Parts: sequence; C-alpha cells; structure tokens
Amino acid sequence: MAHLVNYIYIVSAALFILSLKWMNSPATARRGVFAGEIGMLMAITGTLLAHQVFNWQWILAAFLIGTAAGIPIAYIMPMTAVPQRTAMSHACGALAAALVGTAEYYRDPVQPKYVLVALIVETLLGFLTFTGSLMAMGKLQEVLPQRPITYPKQNFVNLGLFALAAALGVRIILVPTDMWMFPIFAALALLFGVLLIIPIGGADMPTVIALLNSYAGLSACAMGFVLDNKMLVIAGALDGSSGLILSIIMCKAMNRSFANVLFGAFGQIQKKSGPVEQRPVRSASPEEAASVLEAASSVIIVPGYGLAVAQAQHKIRELFDALTRRGVDVKFGIHPVAGRMPGHMNVLLAEADIPYDRLFEMDDINSEFPQCDVALVIGANDVTNPSAKTDKTSPIYGMPILEVDRARTPLYYMDKTLMLFGDAKAFVSEILKELPAAKAAA
Repeated sequence: MAHLVNYIYIVSAALFILSLKWMNSPATARRGVFAGEIGMLMAITGTLLAHQVFNWQWILAAFLIGTAAGIPIAYIMPMTAVPQRTAMSHACGALAAALVGTAEYYRDPVQPKYVLVALIVETLLGFLTFTGSLMAMGKLQEVLPQRPITYPKQNFVNLGLFALAAALGVRIILVPTDMWMFPIFAALALLFGVLLIIPIGGADMPTVIALLNSYAGLSACAMGFVLDNKMLVIAGALDGSSGLILSIIMCKAMNRSFANVLFGAFGQIQKKSGPVEQRPVRSASPEEAASVLEAASSVIIVPGYGLAVAQAQHKIRELFDALTRRGVDVKFGIHPVAGRMPGHMNVLLAEADIPYDRLFEMDDINSEFPQCDVALVIGANDVTNPSAKTDKTSPIYGMPILEVDRARTPLYYMDKTLMLFGDAKAFVSEILKELPAAKAAA
C-alpha cells in the first residue's frame, strides 16, 4: 500500500507542476485547470489510502456539500466578481490550514521542536491570511472603502503586533504545555491580518491577491510538515512560490517594492496646492469614433477594469469581428496589473472567445504603438497614463505603462486625442451600428 501511495503522490505532483506550466498561457489554461483538478483528486485519494480512512460517509458528505456550494458560485459569479471569489478561496484555504494546526496542537502539544515550528508558521500565516483575504474581498466588493484606511503610527503598530505574535509563537515552541498562550497568539494573528490589508488601496489589490495566495500556499506547506504529508509539502511549496513570483511580477509592473505596496498606503487622496490647471478635452460621438476606426488599418485595443464593470467584452468581440472583416489589423494590449487580479483581462477576453494570438503583453506590444493608427482604451486609466513617464509629482511616476500616447490617435489631452464619454458597452454598441462592416453583416 505504501508503494502505491508514493506512486500516486508522484503522479499528482507532476500534474500540479504541469498545471502551473499550462496555465501560463491562455491557449493551454483549460488543460492546466483539468490537470490540477485530477492531481488534487489523486492527492486526496492517496492520503485517504495512506491513513486507511475507509469511513466514506463523512468524505462523501463533505464532497457533496463542497460541490453544491462550488458549482453555483462558478456559474453565477460575474467576471467582475472573480477577484472577490479568489480572495474568498484564499480565506477558506488559509482558515482550513490554521484550524488543522490548532487541532494538532491541542491534540498533542508536546511534539518535536521542528513540528512545533512548522505548526506555529502554519497557524500564524493561516490566520492572518484568513482575515487579510476577507479584508481584500471587502475592498474589492466595496463593502469596505477602497481607499487606504490609515491612522497615526500605523506601520509601527502593525509591525509591533506581528512581533508580539511571533514572540508568543516562539514561547509556545519553547514551552508547549502553556496552552493558554495559543488563543492569544491566534487572536493576534487574526488582528494583524485585518490591520495589514486595510491601509492598502484598491489599485494594489492585484499584488495583494497574489501575495495572499503565496501566504496560503506557505501555510499549507507548513501543514505538510506537521502532518508528515509529502504531497501537502509539494503542493504548498508550488502554491507559495508561484504566488510570490507573481507578486514580484506585479510589483515590477508598477515599479513598486513590496514594502511600498504593504506599508505605503498608496491611493490616499492627495491635496494639491495652487490652482488646478484646466485643459481642453475633445469629445467624440459614436459616429466620429466609427469613422476614425473605419479609416484605420491597425488598431490596438487596451482593456481595463471599466470594461469588466460594463460587461462589454462581448461587444468588444463584435467590434473586433467587424473591424477584422474590413481588413483592419486588431490587437489587444494587456498590462500585467489591469483589472483587479493577475490575468483578469486575459480571462475576461477569453470569455468572449477573442483569439489568444491577438492578446499581447505590455513588453511585446509597446513597440507597435508608433505604427498603430488608433489606440482604443476602454476602461483603463493608470496603466496608460503618460504622466507615469513625464510627471515626477505623479503618484504613478516610474510605473511601466502601455505607451498608447505614441499611437497616431492616442488619449487624454493631446491634440490628436478623442475622448469617448459613456458606458463602455453602450458606446461600443453605438460604434458598431455606425460601422459599414457591421451594417453589412446585419
């Protein structure tokens, strides 16, 4: 039986690795999801066999309850709420790890020191990730203010709270029989998770979600050491490392450091001294926008979170089809932090069946903007703002952007810019009505 379980774990680990590899591309992402699901099913089966758990009534009940909750969430959840659902998943996974660690401690507090170290790491990361993920979900859902919630000496208080929780954890490791300390330790970890996230603004949520994913994975990895489960160690390490790498990519995309994201309170309302400069804005009607697109030979569409809010992805697909029929070369420029979670725009456009080979990352598409006739920005702002390159007083100065200002018809106050005011879905629908290609198709 032991050999069979080891073989199951090896195959499961390979499927987890392949899952991460395949999910790196939209073209193979679905295959990656299936590989991860099969790998997890095999890992659970192997664990049940290893511990000779044959009381299937409870296992089946848990499976049915989870399925009954998961399927409706998957089908009912709108694309705009996927970041919230992701944060909720982190919260549930982290809480499960923390509760397992708590149960293991109270089952037998006198364990080898390395097990107690892993147990403290597991519960500390699990509890703070649980409340932190709930706070992130609240901000994304706008139940909590998206702006940073700050107070004097906040970073000092937060770091002091974490240090106190860590000190209690060390005390538990050294004197595990003083069991009255564990509830205080857990409460401090839960409180720290709240205080860690509330000073972070909504614009930083993509990085925060990736970081919370890393914390949850590391908590699961530590749980593997506590339970002596090799598969948990592997799965948790993969989850934790991939989340950390993704966080680094997000920070690089914003030209920010981890410390600045976590403790910089980015997004606070800034008071500007002196008069506010009034600059002219050229607005355009759907008819004018359609004529500009009709005359173009190349168009780069830049989607943002506003597109997701307006649920305009299917109208964008119709616009893509209409322009393509006219022989226009249409591409999509995707910024790494566009939307509210990593890969949000890729998922959104994939839902509308926009061809994968039309989606380009920032570094690949920026060189094409000077040869582009029209850059159509829909629901994006910071990720295309030229102030990031020119205005040293701007809070986003230094952030790499999609260089739409280099296109022949770019954005904002430039002389060659047209601003299209209105709901993204409704406005794209009006543009479609004015395009001859769309009229002919109808």
